[in-house]
Amino acid sequence: MSSPSDTAATVGINSVRSALKFGAEGVAELWLDRGRRDRRLAELATLARESGIGVRQVARDELDRAALGGNHQGALAWVRMPAALTEQDLDRLLDASEASEQPPLLLVLDGVTDPHNLGACLRTADGAGATAVIAPKDKAVGLTPIVLKVASGAAESVPFIQVTNLARALDLLKARGVWLVGLADAAPATLFETDLSGPTALVLGSEGRGLRRLTQERCDLLASLPMCGRVESLNVSVAAGICLYEVVRRRLAA
Repeated sequence: MSSPSDTAATVGINSVRSALKFGAEGVAELWLDRGRRDRRLAELATLARESGIGVRQVARDELDRAALGGNHQGALAWVRMPAALTEQDLDRLLDASEASEQPPLLLVLDGVTDPHNLGACLRTADGAGATAVIAPKDKAVGLTPIVLKVASGAAESVPFIQVTNLARALDLLKARGVWLVGLADAAPATLFETDLSGPTALVLGSEGRGLRRLTQERCDLLASLPMCGRVESLNVSVAAGICLYEVVRRRLAA
C-alpha cells in the first residue's frame, strides 16, 4: 500500500490527534491498525471522518514500515508537507499578535542544519505559544519529513518563516519594537538577568558555531545560559526550550 504523494508521516496517537484537531486541512489520509479495537483509535477515526479525511485499516507491519521505526501506537496520519511562510507574512503575524494584546514571542534560528533540532524547536515553540519561528533559507534546514516527524504536529501549528536575508528580517523586527535577545556563551549577563517583558525575539545560533557576526551585531543585547558542569554549551533545541519557557514563566508571573 502506497502513501499519498507529497506527504510525510505523523505517528502516535497524540500527534495524530493534534494534526486532526488543529491541522485537518493538511491531513491527506489516516491509517489505523486493523488488528486493534480501542476507544482512542475510534476517536481518531471519528475526527478524521468529520473533516472528510479518508480512513484506512491497515496491517500492523504496514504501519511499522511507514513509521520508519517510530512508535505509531496503531495510528499514522499522512500530512501534506506544509509550505514555509515568507518575510511578507511577518508583518501580518506581528499585527495579529499585537491585536491579541499578547506581546510577540519569536524564536530566530541562525543556521540550524539538523532537522531533529528544528523539529524539536518547533515543538517547544508550539508549547510556549510562540508567534513564529524564523530561519534563513540558505545554509539551514527547512521543513522536511524528519522535521515534521520530530515536531509531532507543531510544524502545522507554528508559523515557520524562511527569509532570504536574516539581517533584514531582524531589522524589520527591531522597527516593529521587538527586543532582540541573542544567546551567546561569552555574554557576561545571563538570560535570567535580562528584561523579557515586552515583545521579544530569542536569537539562537547554529549547532557548531553559534551566532554569526552580522546576527550578533543586530541583537539589542547578548545573554548566556549559566553552565555549571563540564560541558561548554547546550544543544540548540534544549537551549531554545529553556529560553522560551523563561519568557513564559515571566509572563505568567506578571
